[in-house]
Amino acid sequence: MSRIIGYASSVFDLFHVGHLNLLRQARSHCDHLVAGVLLDEVATHKGGPPVVPFHERLEIVRAIRYVDEAVADATLEKLDAWQRVGFHRLFKGDDWRGTERGAQWERDFAAVGVEVVYLPYTTHVSSTTLRREIQQLVEAGGRR
Repeated sequence: MSRIIGYASSVFDLFHVGHLNLLRQARSHCDHLVAGVLLDEVATHKGGPPVVPFHERLEIVRAIRYVDEAVADATLEKLDAWQRVGFHRLFKGDDWRGTERGAQWERDFAAVGVEVVYLPYTTHVSSTTLRREIQQLVEAGGRR
C-alpha cells in the first residue's frame, strides 16, 4: 500500500489555533504531511508583509507535531508546489470552497490525480483579524 502525502500551505503568520486546526485535520487525512510556508515576498497577498519573519514561521511550523516536513513555498501556484513535493492531497480551508481559485485548483489537480480536500475553517480567528486588532490597540495607545 502506498503512503498518502498531503500538502497544506499558508503564510502561518501570527500562528494561532486556526493554523493548528488546519494542520491537525490535514494530518488525519494523510500518512505524511508537508506544510508549505510562504516566503515573505510571496506572502504579501493578504494585504501586507507578514509580521513574523519567514525563518521563524518555518521553525514554528516544523515544531508542530502534526507536521512531518515543512518547506519553503515560493509561489501561490500550487501546481508548482506539487511538482516539487509530489503530494496526493492538497488541503485548504473550506472558506476556499466555491471560489474561483478553489475551482481552479480542483480543475488543475483533477488533471494530475490530486484530490483537493477542504477542511473546516476556524471562523473566529485569522492572522488578518489579529493584525487589525493589534493595529487598533496601537492606535488607541494600548487601551481596550
